[in-house]
Amino acid sequence: MEAPSQAQGSAPGVEVQTHGSRRTYLIGLAYAVVLTVASFWAASTDLVYAPGVPILLGVFAIAQMGVHLVFFLHISSAPDQANNFLALAFGIFVVALIVFGSLIIMGNLNHGMMPMERLMQMQP
Repeated sequence: MEAPSQAQGSAPGVEVQTHGSRRTYLIGLAYAVVLTVASFWAASTDLVYAPGVPILLGVFAIAQMGVHLVFFLHISSAPDQANNFLALAFGIFVVALIVFGSLIIMGNLNHGMMPMERLMQMQP
């Protein structure tokens, strides 16, 4: 019996690429290095308006994540990447749920705490 030429469940005519070429890895590395150097520059220079530095660093961080997803983890909008994209989206959802849930819980605990002045008055 002849072995199938495609994996079970893959769409006809879709080639499954398991990894990128050396060229794409080097392009991704170059982008990552440029974004890292730009982040350090933005944090240490006086050329950027000081209150805007955290926003600029956030933009660089999101761009860095995009570079890693595309060039190193090979997440794309191709039809054969649907499972990878859904797993990534679920992971982001879980992390956001944990972070924002923790912030809500800590905010409620802080609201319910006794003020520090009153707490210090209760000390013997």
